[in-house]
Amino acid sequence: MIPDIKTILYASDLGDGSKKAFYMAAKEAFKHNANLIFLNVVEPVGTSTTTLLEGYLNPQVIAGMRSEGFGNLKALMESRISEFCLQELSGREPLQNHPVARIEEGPAAETIIQVADELDADLIVMGTRTRTHSVLGRFFVGSTAQSVIQLSNRPVMIVPIEN
Repeated sequence: MIPDIKTILYASDLGDGSKKAFYMAAKEAFKHNANLIFLNVVEPVGTSTTTLLEGYLNPQVIAGMRSEGFGNLKALMESRISEFCLQELSGREPLQNHPVARIEEGPAAETIIQVADELDADLIVMGTRTRTHSVLGRFFVGSTAQSVIQLSNRPVMIVPIEN
């Protein structure tokens, strides 16, 4: 039996080349009338950086900066989603469910898997940069994408994107 696709998790680093992968995720969401969750994972700040910041700023200022940074990142994601829907999907029937932006902090691959499990996502879509055209280079996928493929018990669609 072919499983229904109701929720698609699109994981992106917000790079300029990621539009192709977002387009594929949107296409699948449209085809299946699925919810599309746009996830950006922020790697945690290292211990030495945290210690350095704490030496100069009080914890409330650091928390405020962090909150403001996450707010700015979410606004950027929502802006890109809206821009993409206007530019790339104009002239087509709109997505039935507007994509939702979500930001999480943690190691990228593990966080993507955790969010996919939490949402009970039916498909994970992500782009990976093409690094080389050699036979060996084509064998390897980007490290985050490779880890998600290995760790996930859900279908994963990998979309090659240009640097």
